[in-house]
Amino acid sequence: MNITVLTLFPEMFAPLKESIIGRAVNSGKLNIKIVNIRDYAQNKHLKCDDYPFGGGAGMVMMPQPVGSAIDAVDPEHRAHRIFMSPRGRTFSQKIAVELSAKQDILLLCGHYEGVDQRVIDLYMDEELSIGDYVLTGGELPAMVVCDCVARYVDGVISGESLKDESFASELLEYPQYTRPAVYKGISVPEVLLSGNHAEVDRWRAEQALEITRKNRPDLLKR
Repeated sequence: MNITVLTLFPEMFAPLKESIIGRAVNSGKLNIKIVNIRDYAQNKHLKCDDYPFGGGAGMVMMPQPVGSAIDAVDPEHRAHRIFMSPRGRTFSQKIAVELSAKQDILLLCGHYEGVDQRVIDLYMDEELSIGDYVLTGGELPAMVVCDCVARYVDGVISGESLKDESFASELLEYPQYTRPAVYKGISVPEVLLSGNHAEVDRWRAEQALEITRKNRPDLLKR
């Protein structure tokens, strides 16, 4: 899978070089390219934002630098293009699985008051939001999408790990324990030490249901 990210702040994406995602990139299972939009600005000062027509607070990203960057990195529109925006459809595990089936994805990170609407109309396939709140830019949401989608790329994480995690079956994940068996007076549930796999599975299912009922009862209504 190839993921291209367009941003004004490429330095923010250093975390994607670490841990599981970093190893996936280093092994060739995943390709993440970070593109600096300023490199495509056609003005002397590499300016990428200006005041909004009609007035209002803040600055808006200009169409030329963004459009030129997209034309350069995806000239044939092979990538599924996504603008990270609080007004987009809400990102979910289901959408992550859908996106993981695509060979090429392009993520555009807005900043300030957003991006000129003409860029969205001319270039984008959809808008995605990671939640009902507003951030200073699209960089953190883009990293969330990269991390979540990459986990479904073949070889990045074992299929067994993906099967039982939160949201895989509309339930939140059950509690996990490891050594030592007793920590600060609290023991690991006896059933997990029993070796009875049927009982372990039953306990985990009960715990997943109870945690979901407590923290996300809306999931049960689905």
